[in-house]
Amino acid sequence: MTWLKTTFKYISMPLFEISGNKISLISILLAVGVFFLTTTLAKMSEKFMDRFLADKGLDTGVRGSIVRITRYIVLFVGLMITLDTVGISLSSLAALGAVLMVGIGFGLQNITQNFISGLIILFERPVKVGDFVSVKDISGRVVEIGARSTLIHTRDDVAIIVPNSQFISEQVINQSFTGETMRMTVDVGVAYGSDTANVKKVLLEVAGETAGILIDPPPKVFFENFGDSALQFSLAVWINDIWDNRETLSNVRLAIDKRFREEKISIPFPQRDIHIIKEA
Repeated sequence: MTWLKTTFKYISMPLFEISGNKISLISILLAVGVFFLTTTLAKMSEKFMDRFLADKGLDTGVRGSIVRITRYIVLFVGLMITLDTVGISLSSLAALGAVLMVGIGFGLQNITQNFISGLIILFERPVKVGDFVSVKDISGRVVEIGARSTLIHTRDDVAIIVPNSQFISEQVINQSFTGETMRMTVDVGVAYGSDTANVKKVLLEVAGETAGILIDPPPKVFFENFGDSALQFSLAVWINDIWDNRETLSNVRLAIDKRFREEKISIPFPQRDIHIIKEA
């Protein structure tokens, strides 16, 4: 028992002092244990909340935000308990505020900015899990919104980690903000002298026969302009799958090319007349 008392004596000896609070090895070990328990409880609460909300009929993005905020709350409470375990109270933290602000201002500036941006995204929800977004030169579906960054999965099966601050400071295109349907256009030019009424009829028929094109709202054809070498038309269609819009539009173009050949509608290409003047 003597060695036990001696060991306890040594681990109970103050190693340093913060604002009058003596920090010992045993208090540090207890704090580490409490923090480890907190992280475990945070993960468990996240899974529990996700299962609890699974059958509530909530939007996927709303459910993800609630789940993530629940985890942050548990982590925050656990951090406060951890600090209290080592004898550091909120009043003691105030004494270190100046030092922490200097550290945040220099080394942790980007981390802090991304964390706050992540909270703004979770609360305001301009972007949510499952949305198809474009930020700078990156386009893809949002897979996960973390504390520091957001994971985006592209059509090319590439996972890209984007700092949360870019979703707040940069211009972001959220194509899924109002739902999974989206209006897109296919531009095509026909030769001068073509039957414009027949062109419109063929384009509408192609839209109605192509898979992935919605009938309601109906497709529309617009005679856009008189071009240099073609009459310019655009076919505006609504699609029901943003993720596969490239394939859908490709099928529309293939069908237009086939029908135009059948209907003897010519798609012109730019032509230039070159005049050669010989000097005497």
